[in-house]
Amino acid sequence: MKLIPLGMTLSAALALGGCMSDSSSVGATRTQTGDEAAAGQVAVKMIAFNDFHGNLEAPGTLAIPDPKDPSKTVKVTAGGVDYLAAWVKQLRAQSPNTVVVSAGDLIGASPLVSGLFHDEPTIEAMNLLGLDINAVGNHEFDDGQDELLRMQNGGCKAGAVETSCLYGGGFSGAKFKFLAANVQKQDGGTLFPAYEIKKYGNIPVAFIGMTLKGTPDIVSPTGIQGLSFKDEADTVNALVPKLKAQGVAAVVVVVHEGGYQSGNYNECKGISGPIVDIVKKLDKVVGLVVTGHTHQAYNCQIDGRTVTSAKNYGQLFTEINFKLSPATRTFVPGSIQAVNRPVTQDITPLASISSLVQFYLDKAAKKGNKPVGTLAGALTRSPNAAGESTLGDVIADSQLAASGKKGTAVAEVAFMNPGGIRADLAPAADGSVSYKQVYTVQPFGNTMMTMTLTGQQIDRLLEQQWSNPSQPKILQVSSGFSYSWSLSAPTGNKVDINSITINGKKIDPAASYTVQVNNFITGGGDGFTVLTEGGNRVGGGVDVDVLNDYLAGHPNLPVPALNRIVQLP
Repeated sequence: MKLIPLGMTLSAALALGGCMSDSSSVGATRTQTGDEAAAGQVAVKMIAFNDFHGNLEAPGTLAIPDPKDPSKTVKVTAGGVDYLAAWVKQLRAQSPNTVVVSAGDLIGASPLVSGLFHDEPTIEAMNLLGLDINAVGNHEFDDGQDELLRMQNGGCKAGAVETSCLYGGGFSGAKFKFLAANVQKQDGGTLFPAYEIKKYGNIPVAFIGMTLKGTPDIVSPTGIQGLSFKDEADTVNALVPKLKAQGVAAVVVVVHEGGYQSGNYNECKGISGPIVDIVKKLDKVVGLVVTGHTHQAYNCQIDGRTVTSAKNYGQLFTEINFKLSPATRTFVPGSIQAVNRPVTQDITPLASISSLVQFYLDKAAKKGNKPVGTLAGALTRSPNAAGESTLGDVIADSQLAASGKKGTAVAEVAFMNPGGIRADLAPAADGSVSYKQVYTVQPFGNTMMTMTLTGQQIDRLLEQQWSNPSQPKILQVSSGFSYSWSLSAPTGNKVDINSITINGKKIDPAASYTVQVNNFITGGGDGFTVLTEGGNRVGGGVDVDVLNDYLAGHPNLPVPALNRIVQLP
């Protein structure tokens, strides 16, 4: 489907509800007087996106308002870094004062075309796109702080099987700045700079970048040793006096934390989540907050500030226009206007990036296109009411089957964290699934580990699924393990220990059992701290290889029945 170019009918169709304004008509909310025009207000354009996760190719379709009837939606292919870059180039040409920012998770949990090459392709693509700033997100720490520093500074990855350096081009790192205001080292400094000051018409604007304070709960502890993650609002407010001393009176916060709303991507219906309280605590010098993490899209006014998010995977970007007053050096009241725009493909993609992506696609094709197994039906990560999914069951089964190999003990149960399952697994017409598909499901390269836990510790582990009652993380469990939990029971007492069975036999709280888990949750990731207590730890294979081997050994694998986890009233 062909769409009207940006700034014309499509933009009008997108201008729906909430606190969004179409930035193709900056100043529409306020008529500029002759005196104000003479005062030389400075116009700035900002282009923002978040949670790109190395999606160099378009991840699929996006529902957008129908240009012919805005009350309806149509689906269009959206995304692709070469198309995103083309839109950025077109918008940049409209303003000499343009800045491009990412609100975290630029890399990590990436598809094969980026992840196989340690996300170097994404960094290279963003260099060509002209990204200026990336506020670190939790997934930037997936491979630890040293690897993240390499993403900024460049250099070859030691021992890597696939990397740019092996193709003769080297890896020079990011030309843009990583920011990490609330990631503190033991010496009191920050892992990356806390902010970047840019001047427009000699008026300074500070961009503060940071990740969510809860990052340690959702990354491998071994990768962030020596780092502490501070409160988002407290971090910003502590920086304000320092910025004011440098003559800064206009601050933009780019933070990898977000919220939730029920409207379309340019609305703000019932906004909730951590970002609401964060914004309300911010010093009033902050006029604009670009957010991420929740993979939501919204365009809000919270506590008098514009707050935006552009979904994920590069399918949307936010165009933000604002004006600066030379007299006050602050944002001109009422001038901040934002609109979320789809990355449609009715534009000529940026050739240099298209070539880059094709280069890595070609390098990954032989391995990625190889069939690794066959399925009797599609496996989905979508859970039932009890929290169990068909793909989760299969992954847990594959991990259980991998125990007893590579020097590990034979496990009696495997547990898989749901956040580590990144996509569904749908077979082709002949039932086959490829390595590329399996890699997209499990892109982290986590190592399997066996350990011993007592029955009492297993019960505590299951209770930790509700460490955050508003966002429970239900572990996927292997065949032969079952239990029930109560929806109405209080946190900490959701699971009846007497319902926990292994191969039909109730667990003994005092007995020891061998379990198989990945190294992410072994270190207490996702809040499963009980696993740090496990004994007799032995490392095994890599998760994606384990799943590949299991699929290869179980042709025409059936879709499992969801009967391992039972939800009670």
